[in-house]
Amino acid sequence: MKLLAKTHYGLEQVLAEELGMLGAGGVRVLNRAVAFEGSKQLLYAINYRSRLALSVLVPVSTFGIAGQKDLYNGAVAIEWDRYLEPGKTFAVSAVVNSPHFTHSGYAALVVKDAVADFFRRLTLPRPSVDARDPDLLVNVHISNDKVTVSLDSTVVPLYRRGYRQGKSEAPLSEVLAAGMIALSGWKADRPLTDGMCGSGTIVAEAGLIARNIAPGRFRKSFGFMRWKDYDPALFRSVKFEAEKRERPSPVKIYGSDISPEACATAMGNIKTAGLDDAIEIRQSDFFTSDPPVAGGTLIINPPYGHRIGAPDLAGFYGKIGSVLKHSYEGYNAWILSGDPDALKQVALKPFRKFDLLNGDIECRFQGYELYGGSRKKKSPDNL
Repeated sequence: MKLLAKTHYGLEQVLAEELGMLGAGGVRVLNRAVAFEGSKQLLYAINYRSRLALSVLVPVSTFGIAGQKDLYNGAVAIEWDRYLEPGKTFAVSAVVNSPHFTHSGYAALVVKDAVADFFRRLTLPRPSVDARDPDLLVNVHISNDKVTVSLDSTVVPLYRRGYRQGKSEAPLSEVLAAGMIALSGWKADRPLTDGMCGSGTIVAEAGLIARNIAPGRFRKSFGFMRWKDYDPALFRSVKFEAEKRERPSPVKIYGSDISPEACATAMGNIKTAGLDDAIEIRQSDFFTSDPPVAGGTLIINPPYGHRIGAPDLAGFYGKIGSVLKHSYEGYNAWILSGDPDALKQVALKPFRKFDLLNGDIECRFQGYELYGGSRKKKSPDNL
């Protein structure tokens, strides 16, 4: 099958690498998506095991259009009875960037009519539209004159892992958190800490990685489980193979926050995920407390004024830089921020930079190597 995995902007390359490790072939990096090829087993496995995909689509038709009527004609020509039983429910979502349509909702409505008319022409009971809980979710992507119609095998996006019972004021997407960890290069080979952990999403995702727990383990359903060709035995084997890979965590993971409420929420989420043996949460102030361990990886998502206000962002980020310089020797430190001016106040030279989106907020994810003394003194040529 030709398949497409969607992801957040900036995570395409690490998703492509993950898909390759899971067995995907013909991997091609696109904008916010990765195209690849694989079997039904791989389709199930990526839904269950991918940390970086938001959803997995199965394209069923691609055609060109010169006007709005061509969308209907192309959609009604698809053999919908191969995918949807009469009397079942469906919904259509559309993403449109085309001069032929100014509103994605109208494009979705055209395809809905085409699906219903297909069954009517066969004198079969027409399926009903259920936008909240459909048996089949149809994805329509229109780019200029090209239309791709796909089936969404995920339906409920994969960032909704199922372990997060409570949220902080501005929680990260679980997929974005896992993507930040992947971009940092952390492989559960050294301790990881988040000194501003909020509801604990970064440390929870790190715990799943460290214990090799598939993020789909907490979900009750996927879209493909309602498809006509769903193979329960095959999916059971996918889950069994994933569970065999689980292990005790080889490293300790630490989270802390100044807010006792945030710490309680984080601990609740971690217990729900079964990670309390791998992750330690404590209430502390990042600016006045020592690192939990000497050497490791620090990943933080400090406030940047969009959803959680900070009266003096420049001073706040300046204090972050000071703490990193004086207390985090031997660490690789990573900061996600949506305020580039405030981020400059860290006053450290980053060794890596990535552009990401946190929701609709343009962010920079920067990594810093923190040495004791000057970097020059640490060079082998100067020993």
